[in-house]
Amino acid sequence: MLSKIKNNRFFEKEESNSGLLKRENIDSKFKWNLTDIYLSDIDWGKAFSQLENKTEKLEAFKGTLGDSSENLLKCLKYDEEIGIVLDRLHLYAMLAKDIDLSKEAYQGMYDRLMNLASKLSATSSFIKPEILEIPEDKLLNFINENKDLKLYKHLVQDLLRTKLHTLNAKEEKILANVSPALQTASSVFGLLTNVDLKFPTIKDEEGNDIEITHGRYSSAMYSLDRNYRKRFYENYYIPYVEHKNTLGALFGGNIKSDFFNAQTRNYGSSREAALDANNIPLSVYDNLVDTVTDNLAPLHRWTKLKKRLLKLDSFHSYDAYVTLFPSVKKKFSYEDGMKMVLDSLTPLGSNYISDIKGAFDNRWIDVFETKAKRSGAYSSGTTFGVHPFVLLNWTDELNDIFTLTHEMGHNMHSFYTGESQPYPYANYSIFVAEVASTVNEALLLDYLIEKSDSKEEKLSLIEKHINNIVTTFYRQTLFAKFEQIVHKKNQDGEALTPDVLSKLYG
Repeated sequence: MLSKIKNNRFFEKEESNSGLLKRENIDSKFKWNLTDIYLSDIDWGKAFSQLENKTEKLEAFKGTLGDSSENLLKCLKYDEEIGIVLDRLHLYAMLAKDIDLSKEAYQGMYDRLMNLASKLSATSSFIKPEILEIPEDKLLNFINENKDLKLYKHLVQDLLRTKLHTLNAKEEKILANVSPALQTASSVFGLLTNVDLKFPTIKDEEGNDIEITHGRYSSAMYSLDRNYRKRFYENYYIPYVEHKNTLGALFGGNIKSDFFNAQTRNYGSSREAALDANNIPLSVYDNLVDTVTDNLAPLHRWTKLKKRLLKLDSFHSYDAYVTLFPSVKKKFSYEDGMKMVLDSLTPLGSNYISDIKGAFDNRWIDVFETKAKRSGAYSSGTTFGVHPFVLLNWTDELNDIFTLTHEMGHNMHSFYTGESQPYPYANYSIFVAEVASTVNEALLLDYLIEKSDSKEEKLSLIEKHINNIVTTFYRQTLFAKFEQIVHKKNQDGEALTPDVLSKLYG
């Protein structure tokens, strides 16, 4: 489209064969309420069918946009109506899929949705080229003479900025049609890593059998038992090593997909194409990578300090997050986390607190890890007319509370954007996306330090802050540097084999 394309008090103890909680045994208040989007799969299907029927009317605008400001406005409004419904359909299908990636019904629903999105994108692909065919002075006169078109002024100006990278209508349609195929590598990676990879069962700290899962990885890396951390870490990567050729091919497919889009749209590189969407010059990216690369001394000093204080002969990845202050290590229920988040965010005002509490009370959050649930955490972003949702995989660690407040920062950012902005601008760029979330983390840290009972606890929280700097600043820039290199190697025609990628990343 033109505008945007474990706490046993809470659930029964019965677990599935995987060693994970059964979703049906978790209290519904800790699971998403998808009826806020559509009341049922049947209602989703009805909306899907209605949207399919809008294609022909959209095509009727073709060849008319330069005739009058009224024609242009009607087309933009109609395209907007389609986008609003499409986004809502996508939100429901994505969330339904992510709570159990092994369910073929929801995989099928999501695939149908993506195919429809591609079809609608192909149908509307004439809009951008046709707008750009209108002489610029005439186009700006359209906007200035029609008060309702003024809403789209920034959108049109941004379109004019990217004129060199917008293709003709026929080429844009081809790109839209090929879009689902270009997403195959990413989709298969998600299914492979969240559903099909089989992880070993190992002994935990107490000698009990425990199946390795994505959600348990983070908790294991905070364990005070180094042998357990090592055992978990090494066994976690066994299935990845076993499938390294498949994973390497999928990664390469993703890189090639990005390069195809960049080349087709006349960009000099994949990075340039990605950054240009938000009008960010390559120099900003490169300056970040260069500056961090030239200033690694604090990171190395911190690692050496941890190695010395932990009395280790060698320092490994599985030693990076264990605390130096084991006497204050605690477990936190989700209920504990909600209270701490609410108490720590009071500086943001009563309305903000009320809205966060509303999210907690009205099932905007899916909390606990279950079999085949998508790993990690995210906030779903802005969907016009519907509140955003948050995915968690709670493990009772302090880090989970920081993850909760981080994702609620994204959540409220999306919520307020959707409330205050018209549809074409009801979102925010990736360039500023982490501001609200990291502010929330800073407020939580200040709150916890202020409420801490001892010097040891204060020090452990400062340690947590340093770990956040490592992961948010150094590690993310490491990812950026890795991408910078691999995209360049692909562009230069070099092979990206699993061994090359592993050596480079190491």
